[in-house]
Amino acid sequence: YSVAYWKGGNTELESRLYVPENFEKIVAWGGFSSMKHITRYLQPGMELIAMDPKLSGTLIGKEAFESEASMREVAELIAMDFGGLNQEACASARVISVESGTDKAGLARLNQLAEYAYEALLALPPEASAPHRHFDADLKEEIAAARRSRFYKVFGGDDRGAVVVSQIPDPVDFAERLGCRVANLVPCDDIEEALRLITIHTQTIGVYPESLKAKYRDKLAFLGGQKIVSLGHHLSGNLSLPHDALEPIRRLCRWVSESDMTVDTYKGGLRKLVRLAS
Repeated sequence: YSVAYWKGGNTELESRLYVPENFEKIVAWGGFSSMKHITRYLQPGMELIAMDPKLSGTLIGKEAFESEASMREVAELIAMDFGGLNQEACASARVISVESGTDKAGLARLNQLAEYAYEALLALPPEASAPHRHFDADLKEEIAAARRSRFYKVFGGDDRGAVVVSQIPDPVDFAERLGCRVANLVPCDDIEEALRLITIHTQTIGVYPESLKAKYRDKLAFLGGQKIVSLGHHLSGNLSLPHDALEPIRRLCRWVSESDMTVDTYKGGLRKLVRLAS
C-alpha cells in the first residue's frame, strides 16, 4: 500500500493527486474550512474519512463534594484529563461542568476544587505533562483579563497552566481556545443543566460518579457525544476502538472477500444445512 501525507492547499497538485487511480481514501482533519476544501475532490472510488474538529468536556456530580478526600481524588482526576499530553489532544478535557451549586456556598466549593486541581496539575509527572514551551500569547491575555473580572477566579496563569473558575453558570467566552494546560470549571445547580454544552462537536465526555453514565449515556449520545469515559480517563483508549464515532482502522482497510462455490463445496454446504434443519 502507499501512504502520502499532504498539508493541503495547493489545488493544482491536489487535482492530480486526489484521484482514484492514485488513492482510494483521504483521511482529513482540521477546521471547517480545510474539511470543506477537501470535499471538492470526492468522486466515485475516492472515500473521505473525516476527523472533524472536536472538543471534549466533563460532567462532575455533587458526589465530588461528599468529603475532603473525594474532592482531592476528583481534583487529581481532573488534572490528569486536562493536563495529560499538555492538553494537545482533541480528547483532552477543557470545559468541566460541576454540580457544585451556583450560590455563594456552591461557588466556594467549586473554587476549592479548582485550587486542588491546579495543585494536582503541578504535581503531574514530567513524562505525562509539563509547562508549555510555547504558551499561546493570546490565551495568556484572555486569562489575565479573566483574572480582573468579577465573573471569574483564576488559579495559576503562567506557562505552567491555569484553572479558570466561572462564577456564573457559563463557560468563558474563549472556551474553544483553551489549551496549554488551561481548564475552565463551570458551576451548575443540576448536572442536567450542563448537557446544553454537549453538541455534535463533542468527542470525549468524562463522567463522575459512574452512576451518571447509566443515567445520561443515551441522552449524551443523542446530543452528539461520541465517547463516554470515567473521570481521569479522557486520554485512555485503544486506536483499534471507535474514535470520532467511527472505526477508523476498519474504514482504512479495503475489504475483499473470496467465496469458494465449487460443486463439492456447495454440496457440502447444503448437506450441513439439511443436518442443521433436521
